[in-house]
Amino acid sequence: MRHVISALVINEPGVLANVAGMFAARGFNIDSLVVGRTDDPSLSRMTIVVDADDNTLEQVRKQLAKLVPVTKVRDFCGTRYVERDLALVNVACTAANRGEVIQIANVFQGKVVDVSDTALVVEITGEEDRIEDFLELVRPYGIKELARTGVIAMSRGIQPTEKSAPGAGPAKRKRSLNAPATVALPPS
Repeated sequence: MRHVISALVINEPGVLANVAGMFAARGFNIDSLVVGRTDDPSLSRMTIVVDADDNTLEQVRKQLAKLVPVTKVRDFCGTRYVERDLALVNVACTAANRGEVIQIANVFQGKVVDVSDTALVVEITGEEDRIEDFLELVRPYGIKELARTGVIAMSRGIQPTEKSAPGAGPAKRKRSLNAPATVALPPS
């Protein structure tokens, strides 16, 4: 099962190597690993995407939390979250088919950031599947170069709780064609 894990780590040399080493020591292939600064310059956020069963991943999550430079660990599995990946794609094109490539980019809300006689560079942001779909469509034109940032993720502001589970809210008004009129109109 695919898991997206976020770890808040102390911003110091060697942390990335320690975390990556811990995953490698347990035989995990990391699908995506992104590290970036946070609003606090002493902390960085690591977003790690791995494919593992729940029990094994729980052990890894606990081991990750035990590392000294790690201050907080969160697995987004089972929660609502926003996930994004960014790709810069250098697509081969000619004057004759440039419009087609631009149309494909527009459908995916991509942005053309560079144009030359033989290629154009498209910036596309979204979930991994969306980027993969875009790449499949432009592959016949020829992908000259591809750079991806990897997945970043953040919790959504509203998370489901037991109280907000379906059916727990106020009862909805039922409508019926046979219901008696509640207010009679005066005769006209």
